[in-house]
Amino acid sequence: MPRFAANLTMLFTELPFMERFAAARAAGFDSVEYLFPYPYPKEQLAHALQANGLKQVLHNLPAGDWEAGERGIACHPDRVAEFREGVARAIEYATALGCPQVNCLAGKLPAGVTREQAHATFVGNLSFAAAALKECGIRLLVEPINHFDIPGFFLTRTGEALAILDEVGSDNLFIQYDIYHAQRMEGELAATLQKHLARIGHIQLADNPGRNEPGTGEINYPWLFRHIDAIGYRGTIGCEYKPKTTTAEGLSWMKKETT
Repeated sequence: MPRFAANLTMLFTELPFMERFAAARAAGFDSVEYLFPYPYPKEQLAHALQANGLKQVLHNLPAGDWEAGERGIACHPDRVAEFREGVARAIEYATALGCPQVNCLAGKLPAGVTREQAHATFVGNLSFAAAALKECGIRLLVEPINHFDIPGFFLTRTGEALAILDEVGSDNLFIQYDIYHAQRMEGELAATLQKHLARIGHIQLADNPGRNEPGTGEINYPWLFRHIDAIGYRGTIGCEYKPKTTTAEGLSWMKKETT
């Protein structure tokens, strides 16, 4: 069965962030991911990983002012310099943490900017980032996100992401396939995963509706996990969901899948 990575931004939120590494290990995870490492010193994060025998599998590029509601700046024509600075910072952290891939959030379409302008900016930024990250042995991911949770998000469907990959033309750019977002926008989870597996660098999960743990919604996760295993996915699956009660109580689904 697939291996699972604890998303420390979403899980164990009853604990201070730096204590979540030990909690993830105690819960049976051997891998973690989270949105942003940048508020913490690289050395502190690296120590937390090493001390708990954890591998970090993912973090995001800097994505603007998150607290103010920004969800990425990669499609913002007036912030290309900021984006490139963020790529350098992401490389610095990913290298220090042994993180093999980083995700780029496109962001919301800015006011006064046409989709054509945003598209050209996004493609240019991805081309730059994919090349810079490749030099350091780090893969670049790009993630479609549903427009119900984030209205105005620029990239919302798998087909759009595939077209972007084709346009960029880099062998170092892949899709981050979030099952929850894909279910909300398009469905066809099994067929899409199988058809485009070679272009999917990372998978994340949550059930729908509610974005809670597997088993709380409409997605047949036991079947889907078997399918993902059968088609040959060998990466981790990031558990990016909101526990319906507590993280520990909600992990019974994982114990069933890994025993």
